[in-house]
Amino acid sequence: MSNLLHRFRADQRGNIAIMGAGCMMLVIGCAALGVDVGTVFADRRRTQSAADLAAIVAASNLSKAESAARATVVDNAYPASALVSVQLGTYTPSAAVSPQARFVTPATGLANAARVTVRTQTPLFFGRVFTGADQLTITTTATAASTAVASFAIGSRLLALNDGLLNAVLGSLLGTSLSLSVMDYQALANAKIDALDFLSALATKANLTAGTYNDVLDSKVKIGDAVSALLTAQQAAGGVNAATGALQQVSQALAGVTTKITPGKLIDIGPYRDLPTGQKPQAGVNLSALDILNAAAAVANGAHQIATGANLNLPGIASVSLTATVGEQPVGSSWITVGTQGASVHTAQTRVLLLMKLIGSGSVSAVNLPIYVEVASGAATLDAVSCGYPNVSSSTVRLGVTPGIVDAWIGNVSTAELNNFTSKPNPGPATLVDLGAVKVAGKAHAGIGNTAPTSVAFSYAEIQAMTKKTVTTTNFTQSLTASLLGDLSLNVQVGPLGLPIPGLGGLVTGIIGGATGSIDQLLAQVLATLGVGIGQADVWVTGVRCDRAVLVN
Repeated sequence: MSNLLHRFRADQRGNIAIMGAGCMMLVIGCAALGVDVGTVFADRRRTQSAADLAAIVAASNLSKAESAARATVVDNAYPASALVSVQLGTYTPSAAVSPQARFVTPATGLANAARVTVRTQTPLFFGRVFTGADQLTITTTATAASTAVASFAIGSRLLALNDGLLNAVLGSLLGTSLSLSVMDYQALANAKIDALDFLSALATKANLTAGTYNDVLDSKVKIGDAVSALLTAQQAAGGVNAATGALQQVSQALAGVTTKITPGKLIDIGPYRDLPTGQKPQAGVNLSALDILNAAAAVANGAHQIATGANLNLPGIASVSLTATVGEQPVGSSWITVGTQGASVHTAQTRVLLLMKLIGSGSVSAVNLPIYVEVASGAATLDAVSCGYPNVSSSTVRLGVTPGIVDAWIGNVSTAELNNFTSKPNPGPATLVDLGAVKVAGKAHAGIGNTAPTSVAFSYAEIQAMTKKTVTTTNFTQSLTASLLGDLSLNVQVGPLGLPIPGLGGLVTGIIGGATGSIDQLLAQVLATLGVGIGQADVWVTGVRCDRAVLVN
């Protein structure tokens, strides 16, 4: 027996046949496994394609995302139950954010993206020997985001230009003196500047080693460098013209001014902040050179006081002294922004004290009339961007606009009260007429308190033309001066040696009433020069960009 076993071990005949039989079993097993693996990968690719399409359709129709995604899944030959979930969220296309953190659900604000999960079963033919199951579950996800962006602005209501008032106010805001003409200001209003060209030029002028526009927006730059950059951008856009000369004059006037501003308080370019400096998206952000200059002046001013004369040669008004302060905007806000639905812009709180001497009559040769006006911050919010596909000219933008609340007084407001933005002034009566032994004091208050947003729509043609639209509070139906007169309380004081003057109170009221039109015009022009209006807000849309939904990381 032992000899038999020994001979069997020593015999090498038939080894190849035995090894071949063993290898054949392995080959057949690998082939069988390969069939299953190939089927799984093919089904995964098909399921991923269905998820991709469903995500794109959902992101293109966020208001009906789930039903749109389900219909797409069914159209790709999957049962409706294969759609596991549709999550709406916010997608931030920033290289500074890790890919897995760019999509946030639930949305922070309004959703601009959708994440779809699809789950299916694929059969196993041979793999069931190893897994014990005849099916394998495949789960795929896809995220898509849509882009509907608009650029818009608020304030800067320089519709009627007055060079004397503009030079005085803008010069005070900038900390210098200006002597531009109406034609100069009109040329600046007509000059269109691309905001990103301006920021790129500003990075060069201020010697900023800026990698992105965000670095420029967060920096501190001299107001003179900002105007110089505005001049460079204007020359690149329109060559040498009247606007060039006007900006050169302003730049020269600022040669010795060291005031610094933060560009981010002027412009918020939203989704373009992380672009490298000098790179531009397909849709630019066009602005008026005068709008940028006014916004820069207001930011440079901070809360400093403006003091100047404002004699506009209006009937019934002998002279005017103007004192004004422009406060800070709400934190994190700007005059101009680029953003998606929910983005907003704000004006700054503005305070004006006009000391007017009115031409009198009869026994009253003049009436001193101090009018204090405070306009709180107004706001405009991007309510909707309607994208026209495939014809972009059918696109529209809708803003919700809330003019700043207005408080106005006839009364004695001190300089300290005017500069204290932490509290509202509560002025006492002011002396309107001083005849020595006989004095007339008066006090009045009027307010505009409607704060409900008004919806304002802009057509594509109006966006291209940067048409400015004015929103007025609905509960203000008469002039501000007439409202003050309706609340005016007069106190006639007669000294020990004075004789009462019959009808003196009525005479004073009549003198003020006779100058109502001129006072309203003066207030409107002064506030317009400061970028605000009485119970009004001016808004305009400078651009719109609509991209179809695309897959994102």
